[in-house]
Amino acid sequence: MRSPIHPEGFPFIVLFSFFGIIFRIASVRFPFIVKFAKFLSYFFGIMAVFSLYFFRDPEREIPQDPEAIVSPADGTVINIDEVNNAPFINGPAKRVAIFLSVFNVHINRAPISGNVVYRNYNPGKFFPANMDKASEDNEQNSIGIAQGDFKVLVKQIAGIIARRIVCWKDPGSSLEKGERFGLIRFGSRTEIFMPPSVEIAVSVGDKVSGGLSIIAKRK
Repeated sequence: MRSPIHPEGFPFIVLFSFFGIIFRIASVRFPFIVKFAKFLSYFFGIMAVFSLYFFRDPEREIPQDPEAIVSPADGTVINIDEVNNAPFINGPAKRVAIFLSVFNVHINRAPISGNVVYRNYNPGKFFPANMDKASEDNEQNSIGIAQGDFKVLVKQIAGIIARRIVCWKDPGSSLEKGERFGLIRFGSRTEIFMPPSVEIAVSVGDKVSGGLSIIAKRK
């Protein structure tokens, strides 16, 4: 049975819990620092609980419609546009940008089934992830997924708080629609680039769930 908490979160949970316990013990044994130690014990306790919440990894019922393209992330749709020359797609593409706050599930999922045939990592800056320039300037990792001639690109973008992008798939790997392929911590942006022929099924401001919400359909 899969853990409801992703293993990436265990080091944070253990570390914060450890310090919470240590300072709780200190508040009892050393009265002269009781207020300071209590404060720190509460702080680390809250951080441990937050880490449990942040790294939650729920199961999802993946839509079986073969024409459906599902969201690669949980969050809020903040931009829908068209670009002239998308990486990997090598031509015009429709783009949907999703902002993930620290309260969203941060697991990234494959929008379609296919083979990973492209991956590119770019170090960069850490502008707020809801700013447009974050798409170009921030640290990011992109993977390209091909299903025959149909290709999509998913871009994981770090934010002002996020300091690590995790991707478990390399070129040569295969993915099923809705399968987990990575995560970003803590607060970020995920973009998906699709061929211009797709029909977008979401609007700016919509809340979406990775692997569950249909964001576009193939024509």
